[in-house]
Amino acid sequence: MKIVWKLAAIGAAAAVIIYFIVFRPGGPARLRNEEQGAPAGPGAIRVVAAEDFYGSVASQLGGNLVAVKSIISSPNIDPHEYESSVKDGIAVARAAIVIKNGLQYDTWLDKMLSASPSPGRIVITAGDSAPRRLSGNPHVWYGVDNMEAVAKAVDNALIKVRPSEAPFFKSNLARFQASLAPLLAKINEIRQKYHGTPVGLTETICLYLTGPMGLRVLTPFDFQKAIAEGNDPPAASVAVANTQVDRKEIKILIYNRQTVTPVTTALLGQARARGIPLVPVSETMPPGGTYQSWMLAQMSAIGNGLSAARGGR
Repeated sequence: MKIVWKLAAIGAAAAVIIYFIVFRPGGPARLRNEEQGAPAGPGAIRVVAAEDFYGSVASQLGGNLVAVKSIISSPNIDPHEYESSVKDGIAVARAAIVIKNGLQYDTWLDKMLSASPSPGRIVITAGDSAPRRLSGNPHVWYGVDNMEAVAKAVDNALIKVRPSEAPFFKSNLARFQASLAPLLAKINEIRQKYHGTPVGLTETICLYLTGPMGLRVLTPFDFQKAIAEGNDPPAASVAVANTQVDRKEIKILIYNRQTVTPVTTALLGQARARGIPLVPVSETMPPGGTYQSWMLAQMSAIGNGLSAARGGR
């Protein structure tokens, strides 16, 4: 994804200065697990996640022993146009653990890490941990199996930072793994009911779900990839996508509501006019939930859209 980096060198320098003034050893001890809203204990492990779905995982694994900050933390933020800040630079500078997606998705974080080098900091790259990666598709968090692997990597990092709390972290990991069962069940349910159903996607984000669900994506890949990367799709792929909608060759159209372009707006309008159910998804979580609740809600929306396309059957 094209996420804009606009933290100037002077900003990075200011961040480091502020860090040593405000967050020096002996500074404020009361931290907050920002992802859960629960107070974190004194000496809590500082964790920065580039995106809130990774922050959610870290919060669940660390409980009140972590203070988690997610930089991109609202579905109202367009990741394509994200602008990092001095405040974000400070958080990265003081973090014991940093979680990023990698795969050229959040390169702005690499620049923040370079601006505040720390040999003791642990950096987890989800794209490196993910066992299932799709070519040209960095959205690995949409794969439930991938997120389980990321959770294991985060758990290992927490244990490395605080070995004395290993039983606590391992227990939380087991609880997290068990909580993925409803997601896997929903994927299996959709696969059994709708295997082979043709669907449309405005971009690649949902391919990590449609594959395991057994859905047949008809939208040209170069159309999806261009929209995902913030580019104009090739005219030929736009024509194919429009024809698929006009002829009702797709049963539902899944779209990323955080990426709105004239091309996608026109396609959505055309699908709506043709009576094709529209299913919105997002790249980042809504506030107040967890990775599991967010992803299950989106899977359920896909299932509901497919049901509506069949007339409620």
